[in-house]
Amino acid sequence: MDVKIESSWKERLKNEFEKDYFIKLTDFLREEYKTKTIFPAGSLMFNAFEKCPFDQVKVVILGQDPYHGEGEANGLCFSVNDGIKIPPSLRNIFKEILEDIGKEIPKSGNLERWANQGVFLLNATLTVVKDTAGSHQKKGWEEFTDAVIKKISDEKEGVVFMLWGKYAHEKGKVIDEKKHLVLKAPHPSPLAKGFNGNKHFSQANEYLKNKGENEIQW
Repeated sequence: MDVKIESSWKERLKNEFEKDYFIKLTDFLREEYKTKTIFPAGSLMFNAFEKCPFDQVKVVILGQDPYHGEGEANGLCFSVNDGIKIPPSLRNIFKEILEDIGKEIPKSGNLERWANQGVFLLNATLTVVKDTAGSHQKKGWEEFTDAVIKKISDEKEGVVFMLWGKYAHEKGKVIDEKKHLVLKAPHPSPLAKGFNGNKHFSQANEYLKNKGENEIQW
């Protein structure tokens, strides 16, 4: 499986692709895609990178696993394809945006429009077996995405990181909080409590505006 990933990322991560763990991960994935139904489709595995090149990253939102239902996952965390019912966590995110900045809840849960503005929508694990949550955890993806987060933290300045839930908080430990704005809240899942009212979206835009950057049209 040749790693097909947007060129600015490929250049920065080329050392990562040569490490033993990533070669093992690649072999594992090649077999999984051959023998099982894996989401997202192989062509969308690195969609977050494709839609948001390294130089354009202004905000990072961290998810955990891709959606594992038919037709849902599109390679961007929390995002679903057009025509798919908006999942509960994403509905809570949209509700927070409505309360925070007054933007109406959209009909589609496809977040490509965010990615195109510089919002890097990264899942900790980039693939999953159909109908089997967490099935590709601890196979190497987490090590890879830790390296991605560290690369952004080390080589960029003034990025907004939105870390929702304990898992994302842990994963964010590699971020240099002196150089970046790190916003933490509980997970937006209805099973968690306390996500709404965090005002992350207005805080992110205020921070970007103060740096002379375009605000995100959430």
